[in-house]
Amino acid sequence: MSDDVIDVEAAPTVLIRNGRVFDGAGSPSVEADVLVRDGVVAAIGLGLVAPAAATVVDADGCWVTPGFIDLHTHYDAELEIAPSLGESVRHGVTTVLIGSCGLSFVMGEPEDLADQFCRVEGVPRDVVLPLLETTKNWDDPSGYLAHLRSLPLGPNVTLFLGHSAVRTSVMGLERAVDASAKPTRSERREMLRLLDEALDAGYLGMSFNTLPWDKLGGDRFNSRPTPSVFATFGEYRSFAKVLRERGRIFQVVPDLQGRWNIPVLMAMSAGVGRPALRMNLLSMLDPVVAHGSHRFIGATTNAFNRVLRGDVRFQAVPLVFDLFVDGLDVPVMEEFGAGTQALAVGDLEARRRLMSDPDFRARFRKQWNNQLAPRAYHRKLDEPVIVGCPDETLVGKTFGEVAAKRGVDAIEAFMDLQAQFGHELRWRTVVANDRPRSVAQIANHPAAIMGFADSGAHLRNMAFYDLPLHLLRLAASADGGGGDDEPVLSPERAVYRMTGEIADYLGIDAGRLVVGGRADIAVVDPATLDERLDNIVEDDSADVVGVDRLVRRHDECVTHVLVNGRLAWSDGAFVEGFGAQGGYGRVLTRVD
Repeated sequence: MSDDVIDVEAAPTVLIRNGRVFDGAGSPSVEADVLVRDGVVAAIGLGLVAPAAATVVDADGCWVTPGFIDLHTHYDAELEIAPSLGESVRHGVTTVLIGSCGLSFVMGEPEDLADQFCRVEGVPRDVVLPLLETTKNWDDPSGYLAHLRSLPLGPNVTLFLGHSAVRTSVMGLERAVDASAKPTRSERREMLRLLDEALDAGYLGMSFNTLPWDKLGGDRFNSRPTPSVFATFGEYRSFAKVLRERGRIFQVVPDLQGRWNIPVLMAMSAGVGRPALRMNLLSMLDPVVAHGSHRFIGATTNAFNRVLRGDVRFQAVPLVFDLFVDGLDVPVMEEFGAGTQALAVGDLEARRRLMSDPDFRARFRKQWNNQLAPRAYHRKLDEPVIVGCPDETLVGKTFGEVAAKRGVDAIEAFMDLQAQFGHELRWRTVVANDRPRSVAQIANHPAAIMGFADSGAHLRNMAFYDLPLHLLRLAASADGGGGDDEPVLSPERAVYRMTGEIADYLGIDAGRLVVGGRADIAVVDPATLDERLDNIVEDDSADVVGVDRLVRRHDECVTHVLVNGRLAWSDGAFVEGFGAQGGYGRVLTRVD
């Protein structure tokens, strides 16, 4: 539900003709027209007559679906710069969720928020900090909602309360990232009060982080883990008790190096003798470093939910999970101490000099090659490909190939190139989901919920803004990777997984295309759901987010997008006024 009032003048009548209409509930699709009036769906049927002055959209051969929902974004910063969030809207996304992974701008000092957010999420601090210092005039959950409602939003926005922000606001950043400092009883009460206030205001739940690889930026506490990581399980359980009682979501980043972390987290969800806690974890992937682990995670989660009556879901990505890297700037480098030490050096020339230091190189080599330490990245240097370098003869080669030509081992060549070119060395690596059959299994798994696009974060590393279209491609393909002659999943199920399933899970009024419902609609040409979706480019976004953003672009795929009844995207371009006027997106709060 939204507290905002739809601007009828700003929501003209639109008739979408001759499309294949999906309701977002998984029901069989139907050939029909869709009439949109005053921001809502007025009629669905054959042969609808266009009212006078209506905008008519020809959807012949196209799928007409509810607007897609992006379950995992870090648009918290970009909303303050360019709240239209056009990179998501152009791909049919009409609702985004912010406040993930314990990070949120809900409260706190600008410097504290920038230090928590920017290094972890790969967003320039020199853009975010001055922006917050200029714009931030709120400091509690209700005030933040009021601020969001004042913005000319492109898509609808809904949110979690970030644990790191709350912990820092109550304890102060210095104590919040000190392992020896525990919140006092009064501080615990205050954090719980803030959670209650947020849930009363309509926040969907609370997000947490237990992964120590996610580090602070800035000069004060550089390279310490984010505040949420320093909490005890007793602290997590106190929040879980409230979330359980109120039926809200506990979203968490698990600690990949802690053997018992995920089982202990999942145990909090158990519903034997009490309501189940709705727990959402990152993430179900098929990592190159541990092929097949998604099957174990999926089977274990299914058994846990069935036997112990839990409600655990893992976010998932239905495509190859690849990363692009400038020099060393990528989260997987935080997995080992020498990588963290290098990333802590903000001056890029100084970092290049560090990569030339013999003592540091010896430490980097030893830790890189340590086969016993937990890791999410495979570190197989015969796989990553150089995609940009001042020495153009190296472009297209793997680090292993460069090493062979130079007569050194791969890690030596890797360090040499880092020392020589630093940030000008750009390379691509596949971290997970490199096997089509595994992607198909994940796309259909009942313990998975489609998300983890990380939109608005890792601007130079990741390009998953169009994640919903890749799931639809699996449905549209004659062989979506399942190894059969049939698609991996039906179009109806694919649409449901990106719309109604997520909306129902979050408890928001979205994800359905029904008469009387809000008119968030995407029109998709299924004939274009092909290899063009893999076209990755660097968008000229430096004037908005401080760097050229990495994106996948195939603008022929989504032909039209409506947000609350207003055309935002039409035939490969944003409609005039989108991004400059209000009346499109609104803040969506929990529907109880």
